[in-house]
Amino acid sequence: MKKTVITFLVSVAVASIACAAPLSILDIKHSITDDNVVPPESFETKTRELEENFFLKNFASRASESGERIISGTPQQYEQLLSQLPAEIELPYNSIVGNYIDMYLGRRRDLVADMLALNNYYSTIFVEELLRAKLPLELQYLPVIESALNPNAVSRAGAVGLWQLMPATATGLGLEVNSLVDQRRDPRLATRQAVRYLKQLYDIYGDWSLAIAAYNCGPGNVNKALRRAGGGKKDYWEIYSYLLPETRGYVPAFIAANYVMNYYDKHGIRPTLVKQKLVTDTVLVDKRVHFNQIAEVLNIPVEEIRMLNPQFRKDIIPGDNHPYALVLPSQQVLSYIMSEKEILERNADSYARRTHVEPGQTTTVLDDGTTVATRLVKKTHVVGRGENLRSIAKKYGVSATDIKRWNNMKSSKVKSGRKLVIETYEREPSEGARLTARTSAAADTPQTTEQKPDSSKTAPARNADKAVARNEKPEAKAAPEKTTTKKSASKTQQKQAANPQPKQAAATTYKVRKGDNLDKIARAHGTTVAAIQAANGMTKNQTRIDINQVLKIPAPAAKKQTQRKR
Repeated sequence: MKKTVITFLVSVAVASIACAAPLSILDIKHSITDDNVVPPESFETKTRELEENFFLKNFASRASESGERIISGTPQQYEQLLSQLPAEIELPYNSIVGNYIDMYLGRRRDLVADMLALNNYYSTIFVEELLRAKLPLELQYLPVIESALNPNAVSRAGAVGLWQLMPATATGLGLEVNSLVDQRRDPRLATRQAVRYLKQLYDIYGDWSLAIAAYNCGPGNVNKALRRAGGGKKDYWEIYSYLLPETRGYVPAFIAANYVMNYYDKHGIRPTLVKQKLVTDTVLVDKRVHFNQIAEVLNIPVEEIRMLNPQFRKDIIPGDNHPYALVLPSQQVLSYIMSEKEILERNADSYARRTHVEPGQTTTVLDDGTTVATRLVKKTHVVGRGENLRSIAKKYGVSATDIKRWNNMKSSKVKSGRKLVIETYEREPSEGARLTARTSAAADTPQTTEQKPDSSKTAPARNADKAVARNEKPEAKAAPEKTTTKKSASKTQQKQAANPQPKQAAATTYKVRKGDNLDKIARAHGTTVAAIQAANGMTKNQTRIDINQVLKIPAPAAKKQTQRKR
């Protein structure tokens, strides 16, 4: 009802202009009142959220209020001061503008103080791009009402960045928006394209108030309001009541932003102090690199890199796609160029991407940092006597819960002889391991153990052995045992080869048989499970072995060999 009355009053005012013309368009601009306007979302920005901004936390400090706290002025003062601004864009005063000024000077005072500090950094970018495009510098305060100068601001409608660009508008202007990069958050690129868009809108309407309104709600809604107003009207304030509620408050908020950003000191607002001026430069990055790699090598807080480069959504610069500009403190740009190789190599495995993967294949990082290929396999385990889910899970490096899930078990009890499905990752053997496995399979013979001397030998034969050992000719009566003597000597050499001195001990290989486990194999060869794991590139928790798998068996320690001989 109120909206209908307001619309009627505005219509009457416009009609009186057309008939008797006692009022000018300036009178309408100054007399419009509307309690139903919707303020921009930037007014909802919580000051404590801005306090988490890295720039405000590290380069600025909150100033105390001056002794004289002048919260608001009079309408006459607002109007007079607005008229004194050296502005190309018309900045008239009315009660709606006054309400917004009072909001900034009242409950949004802290927000204004923080925005003044942020403007110390961003205004350089805004002014440079506006001057390049030859547009009015008053437009530098449009991001104040759009985002409260927060490059990571996201509206309820999905607009993002300092200039609150929608995805379709951004991509239409040539900005990149994907999972890793959102150039709507890039202060420089977003400003350049927003300025370009504003120029296009001004070329359409020839009026900055209409162009600003179209920036907020789109040209379609402004055109609709112009058609509904009729009579060839081309002024924002003439079509005011035909605009959306959000847009009716947008231009007045823009005027109020220009007022408070220029006259804050007249109302006792003290800007958040910038303790250290942030001077930046850019370097072109054509490799894929993570912010953490840069931060660790250059000793820069990763939060600072994020603040300077908000367009990289996941802390990743995908320079392998195409080069990107990385903003850094100016003194660090040369350091980056000189240290790029070290930066790219820092924890490279942690940030590496696979470009080719076979189905079912994955990778595992061993304790020594080596990355090996593994594949998911399903095995069948027959429950042995005395085994339980916990011991079986430990053997395969999985959890008992997973075993229950794979086998649709409700209870943790298992009976001896039951077959269980086990899903685990198996290391892809290297080419050398495959060659060893093929050689071992061809031989298919187990390792020989120490052979005892043949007790069936006669004394003359043993004497002949001794003679051979002394390089002496055996007696004639030992001649019939000559062949046996050679065999005995050969066995002695085999014994010596099978039982080398500890300092000459060497590693061997062992082909896994049914029923084997690492502990059993370790005890049989006089070594430890840990030593076998280390020799075969296995992790400490990896205890699974397969039948016919060829294991490297490290030489037993000298002390253990001596104990076995005793």
